[in-house]
Amino acid sequence: MSGAPGARLLKLFPGPPEEVAVAGTYLAERLHALGGAGQPFVYASFVSSLDGRIALRDPATGASRLPLALTSENDLRLFLELQAQADCLVTNAGYLRDLAARRLDDVLQVGTPDLADWRVANGLTPQPAVVVVSASLDFPLPASPVRHAQRMLVATGASAPAGKVARLRERGIPVIVAGTGVSVEGAPLVRELGRRGYRSLYLLAGPRLFEAMLRDGMLARLYLTTTHGLLGGAHFQTMVAGGELGDAGRLRVAALRYDAGPPDGVGQWFAQYDVIR
Repeated sequence: MSGAPGARLLKLFPGPPEEVAVAGTYLAERLHALGGAGQPFVYASFVSSLDGRIALRDPATGASRLPLALTSENDLRLFLELQAQADCLVTNAGYLRDLAARRLDDVLQVGTPDLADWRVANGLTPQPAVVVVSASLDFPLPASPVRHAQRMLVATGASAPAGKVARLRERGIPVIVAGTGVSVEGAPLVRELGRRGYRSLYLLAGPRLFEAMLRDGMLARLYLTTTHGLLGGAHFQTMVAGGELGDAGRLRVAALRYDAGPPDGVGQWFAQYDVIR
């Protein structure tokens, strides 16, 4: 999970161009230190094909999967570096259902020794907290956060089933009401997590919450890996599926790196965008 040994990227922007090691590239961002008092630094990442697919969807089950054609060892290493800098990982009920069905890997823990050591050396807890976003509260509780002594919270809307909210609280799981209707809203969730002392929030919750964070002006940064290939297909996910974003969707490129090799020799861009507010 550490990327190819000795792997290098070509940093193109900001210039001048130079080769840099993959390992440590995103750790140098020090995202855990960018959040202010009560205002967490919110960031997200996606891997995309050139035709904008971030996942393919099974029309029979509705389950999504990340095609292997989009992934590489170097992209995985950079993902793990983003994960390692989070006070709190924000995921959704769909991910937990897919995890329970063994359709996806468990990415709720920092699993490599060097990144675990990095967290401790930088004043972070051994493992990030986990927030599960769900309107229905219909999901299996994963065993891994308990096994790794991670704090788990659930976020839902005000219209969530009261009985399910009560049962979660009876089990000692805090439930955050972050929205006036069915769905979780970005701004109330970020404000509440900030009040609870979390400084860096990494969104692993897919397009819906990503879009909510954009519309509410809560997202600070997007890390986008673009694999140089076309997927096609009629059933897929993109980063944003709702209506026009307008000014909420304005981004400014902050860094661009190029990997000429994987996957399968097509290469990847590693771009970093800051949201314009």
